[in-house]
Amino acid sequence: MTKRILVTQPVPEAAERVLEGFEVSWNRGPRLEPPELLARATGRHGILCLLTDGIGPAILSLPGLEAVSTVSVGYDHIDLTAAVEHGIVVTHTPDVLTETTADFAWALLMAVARRVVEGDSYVRRGRFQGWDPLLLLGSDVHGKCLGIVGMGRIGRAMARRAQGFDMRVAYYDPLLKYPDAAAVTLDELLAQADFVTLHVPLSESTHHLIGWAELARMKPTAYLVNTSRGPVVDEAALVQALSSGTIAGAGLDVFEREPRLEAGLAGLENVVLAPHIASASRETRERMAVMAAQDLKAVLEGRTPSHPVPLTGHRRAK
Repeated sequence: MTKRILVTQPVPEAAERVLEGFEVSWNRGPRLEPPELLARATGRHGILCLLTDGIGPAILSLPGLEAVSTVSVGYDHIDLTAAVEHGIVVTHTPDVLTETTADFAWALLMAVARRVVEGDSYVRRGRFQGWDPLLLLGSDVHGKCLGIVGMGRIGRAMARRAQGFDMRVAYYDPLLKYPDAAAVTLDELLAQADFVTLHVPLSESTHHLIGWAELARMKPTAYLVNTSRGPVVDEAALVQALSSGTIAGAGLDVFEREPRLEAGLAGLENVVLAPHIASASRETRERMAVMAAQDLKAVLEGRTPSHPVPLTGHRRAK
């Protein structure tokens, strides 16, 4: 029997080639709304999805479904408890986007510190009248303290980049250790860092990890960068902190209620906003999609996938 697959959103052509030989339902249009997603998933053995697709119990309990493979590192959009209950294998795409995401986090850090977006707008609006020693003064990056929250793959990639800027690195991570930087508490990190960059998964413990109290502990000259997940930061508190000068600025690639922004955020000049594109290089997005497709193919062919999501601890309480 030919296995049937749903691909929920457009993916690079290289991933499509991986799935040749299966009966594939391709969604080449806009993102499917929940009722349509459920309808299209019915009767499928495998689903290739993205982090904007909610894969909940209704989908995971469909008869015949064997695997869900997400083209993302994060998997909080998939109900893992339901996946365990129904014996569904879940895979994701770690490692492949580490360096690309760190590149972009660094780009946000540099852009907000040196006021690159403001400068671009200033020139385009015809306001540039020549060199001025006081024009758009920003902050140096070299020689400062980088505070990394979450010392996983991307956090470590940020630490390596900081070495090239002669920065002192401090990090907070209750689980992981990194011998080449100083481990501190979150409060200590917030108090001493000139740049705070977030690299944690979204979970109950990291939801609103950075709220008003945490922002108030930061230096008024410090900057916050978030390329992890939007709800890690209390966006209303961040708007207040940016508006009041509690912190100097922020660079954001993710938002709490994506794609909607907190009221007032878009009108602030001391924040650089990006549309969730930290992994959006052609090379990386293709590798992500191919990896997800290969793992889905492996499960449907009875083989062990290379990048399964750890499901330990997600069994439904009885």
